[in-house]
Amino acid sequence: MTVRPADYCPDCGTATTTREIEDRERRYCEACDRPVFQNPAPTAAAGVVDGDSVLLVERAVPPGVGEWTVPGGHLEADEQPAVAAARELREETGVRVDPDALELVDAELLAPFRGKRAVSMVYAVPAARAEGAPTAGSDAAAVRFFSRDEVEADEDAFRPHVPDRVESVLDAI
Repeated sequence: MTVRPADYCPDCGTATTTREIEDRERRYCEACDRPVFQNPAPTAAAGVVDGDSVLLVERAVPPGVGEWTVPGGHLEADEQPAVAAARELREETGVRVDPDALELVDAELLAPFRGKRAVSMVYAVPAARAEGAPTAGSDAAAVRFFSRDEVEADEDAFRPHVPDRVESVLDAI
């Protein structure tokens, strides 16, 4: 399994071909005589809601450098999604929440980025249940609250999925 289309078999290193399997075009390793499946990477995000605003971060590292998004990232191999969302929120904004305070809002398959697929589990939490002042952390250039109107007025400043995500997070709280 890979998160991007595999040009080479991850087991033996042979160049892959494509073959129709189960009504889908899939990468295939002739040497291993099996498909090389592409599976999405699991991610989690946490939207902190303060009134009609959501805490967002400006990306400082790829993907989407300079774009604003809900704090989030990849799950570690031994992490539950809510724990990962709380960790990512703390790392990117300095804001701490108890994973049990997070409310699951949605799980969605994001549009591919350079061939990579991700499934994102989105959580929401009221600002009253969060601790700490927002400050840009590890992979964030800036952090601040955005109102629904600000997001709608300048959708190009945000990662493509963010306007809908902000709506969902606001509607959940």
